[in-house]
Amino acid sequence: MDIDILIDKEFKNKPPVEEWFKKVVFTALTAEQADPSAQVSLFITGQEKVHQLNLEYLGEDRPTDVLSFPMITPEESGKTFVTPPDSIVHLGEVIISYPQAAIQAEEHGHSVDREMAVLIIHGILHLLGYDHDVPEAEAKMKGREQYILRIFGDL
Repeated sequence: MDIDILIDKEFKNKPPVEEWFKKVVFTALTAEQADPSAQVSLFITGQEKVHQLNLEYLGEDRPTDVLSFPMITPEESGKTFVTPPDSIVHLGEVIISYPQAAIQAEEHGHSVDREMAVLIIHGILHLLGYDHDVPEAEAKMKGREQYILRIFGDL
């Protein structure tokens, strides 16, 4: 699996570290039995950038904690097709607001690491076609998030 991590310079010296981020993404992809040639990008940034992207791409004029931009639409993800053995499956990009994660960690009474893991897993699940637009889908997605967090452990 190809996992690209980009961290804005102002958050480079804050925990957790890049390898930890890769481990969370890898755990989520593995738990969901993603294609071994899957490629995902994770971008850790600030409130302003996430707010700007939320407005520009989703029409929401507000900051948020995590954005997911899937490369494969849910309609496409259910199709089966043959890909060349060396081809990469581009799942998409997950963008997380580090400051919002820190705020939410305090609100929930747990570590920033745990909140970052929750947001990363949530974003990965969106890339894989999960959503929370109706109660049944939300329950399924929350269940998968908790399952993956248990696999990841030590938070």
